[in-house]
Amino acid sequence: MLRRAVMVLAAVLAAVLAGHRLLPELGGFTPVLESVLPWIGLGVPLLLAAALASRSVPAIVATLVPAVVWGVLFGPGLLRSPPGGPSDLSVATLNVGVTNSLSGTAVRTLSEGRDLVALQELTPGGPAAKELNNRYPHHYQVGTVGLWSRYPLEGARKVDVGLGWARALRAITRSPKGEVTVYVMHLASARPGETEFRDETLEAAGKLIAEDESKRLLLLGDLNTATTDRHREDLVPPLTDAQQQAGQGFGFTWPARFPITRPDHILYRGMTATTATVEEAAGSDHRAAAATLRF
Repeated sequence: MLRRAVMVLAAVLAAVLAGHRLLPELGGFTPVLESVLPWIGLGVPLLLAAALASRSVPAIVATLVPAVVWGVLFGPGLLRSPPGGPSDLSVATLNVGVTNSLSGTAVRTLSEGRDLVALQELTPGGPAAKELNNRYPHHYQVGTVGLWSRYPLEGARKVDVGLGWARALRAITRSPKGEVTVYVMHLASARPGETEFRDETLEAAGKLIAEDESKRLLLLGDLNTATTDRHREDLVPPLTDAQQQAGQGFGFTWPARFPITRPDHILYRGMTATTATVEEAAGSDHRAAAATLRF
């Protein structure tokens, strides 16, 4: 019985890993599953232990199938080395946390050496905004999102992602190497059984990006969409993910104490990511995502 159970579970695990995008969206279960998809691989050593206990060679071989599938899906990201080399723009994004009393400390550390800093869940006039206003000559804030820049910002305005209130902006930053169109967004939250609103805002964001003809474009923010979530295909492609191109590991950013998924993203086109990192942020329940890019 144990041998048979191990073989069946191994087949199910391999099928879920390989075909998760084919699963129907059942009550919000599928987006949650996809958000923690890499963690499903923890089932492999458990199945292997059971297979060894059964002393069945077929069962042991069966457990190798999901292991291989997991390796194909996620191995390249774990083995990737950042391309490095010269960069023209250093950026970071952080959901600073609306109740974070240490937000000033968080952004003080985050902003060191950064050309652009994007924040979400800002408190108007709070410590984070005050700290960055003192550090950067150019900034623009809409509601609870903001952008701070070392270089001039032009055409800054709020944009609508279907939330019904302002939680996204667009601006053009003019760096010495050329201009970049920058979007900062905080999309609707996604919870088990409650992803429809998030999906609508993600679709709206995708339309904004698709209609924007800027040569260089950067999207920073808390998209409430994991790297492995099928709905992120509204944005990637056409945009490229800095973490997937120039980061090491999964780059999880939430929750901060023990990150299990990555809702915070740096997406771009017309540039090349040279490094991508995740940094701790004092008091926030998110970690920050950072990257350097070359024009």
